[in-house]
Amino acid sequence: MGATKRLTTAQAIIAFLKNQHVERDGKQNAFFRGVLGIFGHGNVAGIGQALHQNPDFPYIMVRNEQSAVHLAAGHAKMSNRMSTYACTSSIGPGATNMITGAALATINRLPVLLLPGDIFARRNVAPVLQQLESPFTQDTGVNDCFKPVSRYWDRIYRPEQIITALPEAMRVLTSPSDTGTVTLALPQDVQAEAYDFPVELFRRRVWLVRRPVPDPVSLGRAVEVIRASRRPFIIAGGGVLYSEASQSLAQFAAQTGIPVGETQAGKGSLAYDHPQCVGAVGATGTLAANRLAHDADLVVGIGTRYSDFTTASMTAFQNPQVRFVNINVAEFDAYKLAAVPLVADARVALEELRKALDGHHVSTEYAARVADLKQAWEAEVDRLFHLNNPVRPAQSEIIGAIWDACGPRDVLLSAAGSHPGDLHKLWRTRTPNTYHLEYGYSCMGYEIPAAIGVKLADPSREVYVFLGDGTYLMMPSEIVTSIQEGVKLIIVLVDNHGFASIGGLSQSLGGEGFGTHFRTRSTESGQLDGEYLPVDFAANARSLGAHVLQAEGLAGFREALQTAKGLDRTTVVLVETEREVRVPNYDSWWDVAVAEISESKSIREARAMYEEARRKQRYYLG
Repeated sequence: MGATKRLTTAQAIIAFLKNQHVERDGKQNAFFRGVLGIFGHGNVAGIGQALHQNPDFPYIMVRNEQSAVHLAAGHAKMSNRMSTYACTSSIGPGATNMITGAALATINRLPVLLLPGDIFARRNVAPVLQQLESPFTQDTGVNDCFKPVSRYWDRIYRPEQIITALPEAMRVLTSPSDTGTVTLALPQDVQAEAYDFPVELFRRRVWLVRRPVPDPVSLGRAVEVIRASRRPFIIAGGGVLYSEASQSLAQFAAQTGIPVGETQAGKGSLAYDHPQCVGAVGATGTLAANRLAHDADLVVGIGTRYSDFTTASMTAFQNPQVRFVNINVAEFDAYKLAAVPLVADARVALEELRKALDGHHVSTEYAARVADLKQAWEAEVDRLFHLNNPVRPAQSEIIGAIWDACGPRDVLLSAAGSHPGDLHKLWRTRTPNTYHLEYGYSCMGYEIPAAIGVKLADPSREVYVFLGDGTYLMMPSEIVTSIQEGVKLIIVLVDNHGFASIGGLSQSLGGEGFGTHFRTRSTESGQLDGEYLPVDFAANARSLGAHVLQAEGLAGFREALQTAKGLDRTTVVLVETEREVRVPNYDSWWDVAVAEISESKSIREARAMYEEARRKQRYYLG
């Protein structure tokens, strides 16, 4: 071995991370922006010590380890997966707090590196504080729980193991098709152990993020199928944004006249006023997109994994002759629904298709139908933005007011509850990466920490966090982190006294909203149907360091948003909405099983409707 440098394992890991870069289209940047986490006995003397002697590699202290992973994931999504953070924790609860975030990042295919502390590798002091013991093996601990939610997992028993483990971690993190959570479990004694590492490990490395090209045979088949279709329809997924293919999609759609529907992850692939953009598709879709999907004889999926919301639980596509062409960097997704697969980068594939389909355009009749549906939908959005609800504003009016306040590059962020469905339908995106919804895991508590990651990715943008009272109560503590880091957010907190989304779902399934209202327990019924809980959200937010504006009515809310834009730090705008005034479903359905046997008449009726809807579900076998 050549020249070496004596470092602890933790010091070597930080030195390695500081020197990792990525390149795409000739542009290079550092991949890791720093480390997020909380110190405990499992990492304070290892990773903590290493960070302390590397002040040029920022350490951000969060208030919950789960939040750290959400912040990293939000940043990775905003940067189109070209940069991220590492997350460190102590052993035990500090580590397992990160499991939810790890699942979110892997499901959404966002690169995040986790460095949880682990129990002593040398074992002679076991059981240590917070150690999970097994009578059958000494080689299992709580960090094994990360295995099913990680794309790569390893436990470092000896310092020299990082020489091979770290490059493998980077291979996965920078892969367009295989990225997600990478977990390197670090026993606390190994973190502090010194070793003579090869100097070569710490050289500047540049990882090329490639753009795979479609093979000619598959491309030819896709062109043939598209030319033969009469009612083609495009579904734009997150892969369009991650590959920065929005302009290519806009040109392809304009050239061919094929309408474009968007998934939650893909919303913003086209500007809302592009003639071929018909908005959200699926269970939370627009009337225009869902009707076009219903009749389509060809669906071209671009960077989508076809979740149940996108396919309306496999009921969205009802044309008996429907076929699929899938463009995806992941072979796993490209082959779904018996499609003609183009295993390729979205931007490259669209440019190749555009050249091959030169002169091809949908029929005049089909183009007119697309235009009519789009016009009707835009009128429906205008109606929902201006309901003039007499008591409290409806959520759709709140969305309209936020949209009016936003600049074309400002970011709207949400994740769970009734907000994602309404936003997917109603939000009018103007530029890419301004609509930030986490809906692969629909994780309550994601919103505030992820928004910090978004703001750190591009401080020039205003970031609006839109969340309900239920999800706010799960993770308000990261307001403190936003103050600590000087990261200003505008948090719109909708108070509808409970879990309105699941409450509405419960009602639709005959369950009468049971267990979804924030009420005290009644002495008469024994159920949670007493008085509303006296939660003072304004006092809570102020106690965490935020400005708070309490809005009265829609006019007051609009005024509060303008005030918030001029304030110097994170501001919470609190507004009550009318819980039962909802945005309709538009020819869509979502499969949530209803009890087959019940004493309740409403549930029996809901079961009958459920069985009828299930008859529309299809297998797509080519």
